Amino acid sequence: MSNTDYEEKAPDAGSVEKYGVHIDSSPVVAGAEHRFDVASIDVVQRRLKQRHVQMIAIAGTLGTGLFLGSGQALSGAGPVGALIAYALVGTVAYASLCSIGEMTSHAPISGTFPHFAARWVDPALGFAVGWNYFYTNVVSVPVEISGAQLLITFWDSNANHAGIYTAVIAVAVCAINIFGVRWFGEAEFMFSLIKLSMITGLIIVGLVIDLGGGPNHQRLGFQYWKNPGVLSGAGLEPNHPSLDKFLGILSVLVQAAFSFQGMEIVAIAASETENPRRNIAKAVRRVFYRICIFYMLGIFVTGLLVPYDDPSLLHSTGTAAQSPYVIAMTRASIKVLPSIINAGVMTSAFSAANSFLFCSSRILYGLALRGQAPRFLAYCTNQGLPIAAVLFSAAFAFLSMMNISSGAATVFTWFVNLSTVGGFFGWASINLTYLYFYRGMKYQGIDRKQLYYWSSLQPYLAIWGLSWCIIFIVINGFWVFWDFNPSDFFTCYVNIPIFFGLYFFWKIIKKTKIWKPEEMDFVTGIPTVEETEGPIEPPVTVLQKIAAVLF
Repeated sequence: MSNTDYEEKAPDAGSVEKYGVHIDSSPVVAGAEHRFDVASIDVVQRRLKQRHVQMIAIAGTLGTGLFLGSGQALSGAGPVGALIAYALVGTVAYASLCSIGEMTSHAPISGTFPHFAARWVDPALGFAVGWNYFYTNVVSVPVEISGAQLLITFWDSNANHAGIYTAVIAVAVCAINIFGVRWFGEAEFMFSLIKLSMITGLIIVGLVIDLGGGPNHQRLGFQYWKNPGVLSGAGLEPNHPSLDKFLGILSVLVQAAFSFQGMEIVAIAASETENPRRNIAKAVRRVFYRICIFYMLGIFVTGLLVPYDDPSLLHSTGTAAQSPYVIAMTRASIKVLPSIINAGVMTSAFSAANSFLFCSSRILYGLALRGQAPRFLAYCTNQGLPIAAVLFSAAFAFLSMMNISSGAATVFTWFVNLSTVGGFFGWASINLTYLYFYRGMKYQGIDRKQLYYWSSLQPYLAIWGLSWCIIFIVINGFWVFWDFNPSDFFTCYVNIPIFFGLYFFWKIIKKTKIWKPEEMDFVTGIPTVEETEGPIEPPVTVLQKIAAVLF
């Protein structure tokens, strides 16, 4: 996509401007009962800089899904099948990012897309999306902590030490978030640099090995694309090879979607970002291309290094030993890099836990601000940290201790499986909310092109993203129908009735309604451009100019 699809600018001097948009008619103001204006109690502070926002987004997406999960994607669909799946999911992630980027450019406030859903679609949808997304993220915190502990077994396989490692990691993750958003931003900035350096190094080393530059000087080329081939099957329809290969791509679609989830964190952090409208616009434009390039190149190189039917890909260790890159390096007689890769992947898991805790606490804080969660969770410190929401969310990190006991681990796994499609509901709600947002802005005569960020491909991107998110939710557990098991079916699809149960619960209790275009409030509680955007300071030194290009 070319840069001509976007515009980043301040409103024209001659326009009638309020809250960052051009208004041609009297704005709609909602009643106090909707709690759209919470400025008196929303006291978070804007401490994140542009470099933090961009790198936080990358840190939330580049992780074990790429470093370790790429092997599963390769075995599931083959090298070309995995590329197709990741490319398709990339377009859905792009659509969701454009949608939330534009809405956040208009309203960089706490609560982000659950609040947008409540404000422009239906308060009941905001309630359902908010609690569903909170649960999805807060349960992912102990999952990533457990993953980080498992990666340590690459060096120390003593099971008696598992509890110590798990507790230390959990405390460290909680401490970073409790210290404040600036500490969180700096930590994620460093983790992101490590991830980007590692994936760049892996791609380069992978290409060197493929071209015969390894110690064994064996040139691989595209031989694995010829034998065993470019497409793998799911193993569900062995008598129908073409159908089986299609099902293989479907299975990787779901996995790829999980790998891409997390980019919406740039919007969640908007209320704590300096110059949010301008910086979120830059982040949305730049972050996706970087992630897409890293993912697509990473998957492409993976398909060159290891055949999809390699038995090592099917041996799940939870450590770097199952990475296709490590498998290829081991066979190329490269002995030092596997430990370095495992250390990098461990920091990725730690970073992901950090990001999930940040997301869950801010979503919970946004719900509390607007009366959809207990009021005490909206309490902030003098430094603008929503400490009550952070501590409540941090308590879930210690669920990772359940994995030490085999019996508790079973319960823990069951809870994790319940959240499998939570991220898909989040993406779907973002795109659905944008369609309402687009319609309301158009009806009320508000010019989207006056926003700091807008996409000329809307609303078609949102329609595309919403359609595919629904498909992802439906096919999430398609494999259970070949060997039906009530327990597997339940864990794959129970999120659907839970989500709609939350929606109808709030709708019935509060008697909410779906907003009509003429009723949508685009003003209340939304800070003006003058309140959020400071003057642009052009880079002067060489380092500042380099940073301006990179960040």
